[in-house]
Amino acid sequence: MNGVDQAKDLAAQARRVEVFTGAGMSADSGIATYRDAQTGVWENVDPQAMASIDAWARDPEPMWAWYLWRAELVRRAEPNAGHRAIAQWTKNAHVTVTTQNIDDLHERAGSEDVVHLHGSLFDFRCAICSRPYKGQIDLPSEPVESMSPPHCPLCDNLIRPGVVWFGEGLPQREWEEAEKRMMEADLVVIVGTSGVVYPAAGLPMVAHQLGIPIIEVTPQRTDLSTIASVVVEGTAAEALPLLVP
Repeated sequence: MNGVDQAKDLAAQARRVEVFTGAGMSADSGIATYRDAQTGVWENVDPQAMASIDAWARDPEPMWAWYLWRAELVRRAEPNAGHRAIAQWTKNAHVTVTTQNIDDLHERAGSEDVVHLHGSLFDFRCAICSRPYKGQIDLPSEPVESMSPPHCPLCDNLIRPGVVWFGEGLPQREWEEAEKRMMEADLVVIVGTSGVVYPAAGLPMVAHQLGIPIIEVTPQRTDLSTIASVVVEGTAAEALPLLVP
């Protein structure tokens, strides 16, 4: 595993750490990455057909069923050693997390300061008035083809998954907080992201332009490797426990 000693030195010196995670962060927990077409989540499904506001407007019932099944799969998964290492790090430094993931594994591992750039499978809101939905949502025990979403108690429109779909902007408050964290950190750790999904992939460049050290944890080099101070080649579960002071 390359770069471990240098990364450990950077981690030991850091007092304000921003951890920026993508799908690879949860891969060791068995959560399908976006582009893995051979999984139970994405198999025989066109991701864009299940991830756009236009698709929701045309036919919301299959999408609602599909997202609730994804939430059930996440609920069955457990945080991996990488998630737990990040949570453990908070005992020795001020550690924040910005994630592109829509699961809740960081929180379940014990991280309390987590920003979700792409929303969460466990947050629901009205598709029209955006009011958060606090009613009971029962997750299916097995995949189903169609389910009817509940209705908003305020305006009677459909409740939708609280995730960011193709064609939608990232939530402004979360984006501004993520930028702020990148600027204020004295170390940024990038974990499990390909660096090709924008605008989120541009956030580490904020830290790079300010000269803030960057550690990248990845099984293989990415578009972000060129701006990293050190690249640790390994998965989140393999590498992060070795780096955390």
